[in-house]
Amino acid sequence: MAFSVGNRLIAAIDTPSRTDADAFVTRLAGVPSWVKVGLELFLAEGPAIVRDYTARGLSVMLDLKLHDIPETVGRATARVASLGAGLLTVHAGGGRAMLEAAVKAAGATKILAVTVLTSMDDADLAAVGAQGPVEDLVRRRADLAAAAGCHGVVASPREAAAIRARVPEGFLIVTPGVRPTGADAGDQKRVTTPAQARQAGADMVVVGRPLRDAQDSAAAARAIVAELT
Repeated sequence: MAFSVGNRLIAAIDTPSRTDADAFVTRLAGVPSWVKVGLELFLAEGPAIVRDYTARGLSVMLDLKLHDIPETVGRATARVASLGAGLLTVHAGGGRAMLEAAVKAAGATKILAVTVLTSMDDADLAAVGAQGPVEDLVRRRADLAAAAGCHGVVASPREAAAIRARVPEGFLIVTPGVRPTGADAGDQKRVTTPAQARQAGADMVVVGRPLRDAQDSAAAARAIVAELT
């Protein structure tokens, strides 16, 4: 099946169990084109949840942020591809050889390189010995991801415009740290609204808590889709 961004909304299914995940997916009523399975749910339920969701026709972004030696990441990526996930995240900080190993093993799965986590700012980078500022490191890692053959990057919407200006046509920019107007930023430090993210050049946005905690998750998702279009 050909890759499609759909309506550009990825719902983050950040729940502790399959029961909670299924209930959340039901409340979303099929509005988001994509669902994201992250570490918490994947560790609780294992690969079966990805296989089951893809078998049900859901487009799945598997957000594992793989970061290891190239051989290990390549082999892990091949396993993910066998599950049918449409998108897989790996850390750009793993270096070019690791990124290339993921791309080589990905099959139909698209590889997204995580640039800098949206929970980090310049002070956080300095504390871990990374050369900032954030915007410069994001640009360098986006260049690295494109050179390694990755299909896109994960980056804050605040860096989306700078990335869009330097990457090849068709290169995906997926942005977490997106909050509807008036929503709590939580632990995210570099956030924008869905409309601002799209205007900056984001192809797809990841939204979790504003959907999960909404009284009507489907209605909240429809409102975000309207902003994106």
